[in-house]
Amino acid sequence: YFKVILLSSNKNFSVICKQIKRYKPKYFVIRNLKVFNKVKKKFKKSKVKLIGSFEFKNLKIKSDIVISAIPGIAGLEPTINVIGSSKKILIANKESIICGWNLIKRIAKKNKTKIIPVDSEHFSITQLIKDSKMNEIEKIFLTASGGPFLNLKISEFKKIKPKDALMHPKWKMGKKITIDSSTLMNKILELIEAQKLFDIPLKKLDILIHPNSLVHAIVKFKNGLTKLIYHDTSMIVPLANAIFDGKLEIKDYYNNKKIVNKNFINTLIFKKPDQKIFPIIKVIKKINKYPSTPIIINSANEVLVDQFLQNNIPFLSISKNIMKIMKDRNYKKYAIRKPLNVAQIRLIDHWARKTIIKNI
Repeated sequence: YFKVILLSSNKNFSVICKQIKRYKPKYFVIRNLKVFNKVKKKFKKSKVKLIGSFEFKNLKIKSDIVISAIPGIAGLEPTINVIGSSKKILIANKESIICGWNLIKRIAKKNKTKIIPVDSEHFSITQLIKDSKMNEIEKIFLTASGGPFLNLKISEFKKIKPKDALMHPKWKMGKKITIDSSTLMNKILELIEAQKLFDIPLKKLDILIHPNSLVHAIVKFKNGLTKLIYHDTSMIVPLANAIFDGKLEIKDYYNNKKIVNKNFINTLIFKKPDQKIFPIIKVIKKINKYPSTPIIINSANEVLVDQFLQNNIPFLSISKNIMKIMKDRNYKKYAIRKPLNVAQIRLIDHWARKTIIKNI
């Protein structure tokens, strides 16, 4: 049994209304002002307290579990704000880890808050290496579906439109992460995330294209054993196991219409990413060049994805411009910084966003 204390949203009016009626949370954060006022008018007699921003430090909210799933760097500050008031943070916001892991880790340690990654790849890695030491691991592979353009002819990439990139063959996700999947940037970000979460050197991490989307991580050990975790393309599996610490029968909560094919072992496909299809993999060599390179890469990508979704730039410009920003004359000035707080992270993020807009 759960009591929902706080929910957050941006602007989906109909879903917000449904969630207020169903869950009756104590607080509901609505970022979009127009939708906030609309909901406020509709639920003026409701006991649910509506909040227009994530500045809720003074509310003194206490909870057992928080799920941090706001996409982009926008999720960083809300995540930091709730660490001190929760026993367990289930984090599905990779950008927060990429840009502010040192802050999150420090505050979580101080407050004895448990941080559990619930992206399927990182949750799987957690399970696979929990009884092992880093010097026992030879390689960790993160799997990627390959997105909608895995088998598209290179000559056709110039014609890709947002509606094409949003048609993911396996997962139903938000727009930003779906575009990231089509470019493979999602997996680049997950590589950075894994580095930080598990304190693992980049040389021990790799990406495999796995169109089946059943295996979410593979760990190769030095003793000759290789372990993997597979589950269907549903976030219910990692989320439910993270919430209940693996102590429940998933059949009670899982949609039985989605069952992994019993003959999956005969049909699994793994292959290395093709640089012609995914030119963004070139950025991997530059990830660790400077401390704040990941922040800049992430910020630039967020802007470029948004511009692509608005039909302002072609699909191929996303990877080209991410590589281009690292040649900017002021790049090193910001990339060498080691931010100590959110304000310093925001400064680097702002420079990257401003620069990428100026140059596209």
